[in-house]
Amino acid sequence: MSASSPSPGFWRRPMVARRADEQHRASTMLELFFDLCFVAAVAQAASAFEHELAAGRVGHGVLGYAMVFFAIWWAWMNFTWFASAYDTDDVPYRLLTFVQITGALVLAAGASEALEHEDFTVITWGYVIMRLAMVTQWLRAARSDPERRHTCLAYAAGIFVVQIGWVVRLALPDSTGLLTFAILVVAEIAVPALAERKTTTTWHPHHIAERYGLFTLIVLGESITAATNAVRTALDTHAALGDLAALVAGGLLTVFALWWLYFAQSAPQLLTSLRTALLWGYGHYLVFASAAAVGAGLALNVAHTAGHGHITDLTAAAVYTVPVAVFITLVWLLHHRTAGLRRTADVLHPLAVLAVLAATFAPSPILTTGIVTALLIAATLFLASRERRG
Repeated sequence: MSASSPSPGFWRRPMVARRADEQHRASTMLELFFDLCFVAAVAQAASAFEHELAAGRVGHGVLGYAMVFFAIWWAWMNFTWFASAYDTDDVPYRLLTFVQITGALVLAAGASEALEHEDFTVITWGYVIMRLAMVTQWLRAARSDPERRHTCLAYAAGIFVVQIGWVVRLALPDSTGLLTFAILVVAEIAVPALAERKTTTTWHPHHIAERYGLFTLIVLGESITAATNAVRTALDTHAALGDLAALVAGGLLTVFALWWLYFAQSAPQLLTSLRTALLWGYGHYLVFASAAAVGAGLALNVAHTAGHGHITDLTAAAVYTVPVAVFITLVWLLHHRTAGLRRTADVLHPLAVLAVLAATFAPSPILTTGIVTALLIAATLFLASRERRG
């Protein structure tokens, strides 16, 4: 056998649990590829969201975006936690991951129809493809891991039953759409809590934190891409350079500050139990969704400045400032204080949230938001430096 040939175990390995204290655990190339493909779905959802806002259908757009983003986030999250415990990187594992990526691309193709016309047919089938691939992965794990077989089978059974519900939902009257969606969402998020009651899977805290951090990077990067495309379109329509410069400066300051804010924390130290891990993982729905919405909001404001769209100045500002405020709030709750205010630094984030929301009514809301978020980072650094010296 040549040195470049794969070892016999590469083709199929027992899907035994990986150690939760494994040293130097990092994301694999397959996981990074998985994230890169998933960002296509994020981009499509954010773009469709922007179009709904530009058309003046703000409430409809927000609700549709929340529903579509749930499908993206939940499928990504389930794969991430499973891979943290059972990544064998053999041929069946890779092929099933490719099936999930295919489902994500189908989901991305249906994002616009779901948001604009409430047609969830394509997006549902894409989602179900991803989830059924996960059922197969859990069945593989159940076969190879007797200690956690009950947990793995509970995951497989729970996911499979809920997928039947999603397919049945397509045949129900449109009037029941929101109610059935809410019921199935509750069922989806209940599966991990119920499956891991007796025996927990061996997810790796540092690996999980890295995976979430990488996806945050990708979503923030997508926001930059969306804003860049919007600026290019505005320049083609000869929009005022001064107005665009203020938007670009404010947008960049905001995204840079959001990045700094998120990665200033040590997430692995928080993931010490199943309860805290579930709260931390579930809370990232709003972190990811708001980060992607920041890009959509900035693109919308660029288009609005160029004279496109059918919304007021106040609405255009709000669809940018509100996601920024949500992001700051969730990062503070997940990574900072959850048991009260005990230091001066603990009040900075709530004050920044209020200032960002107040920026909605400022003459230049995007630039003002960027300045506020930059000041938040500067203040936290100053207080942290003073505490170390003290």
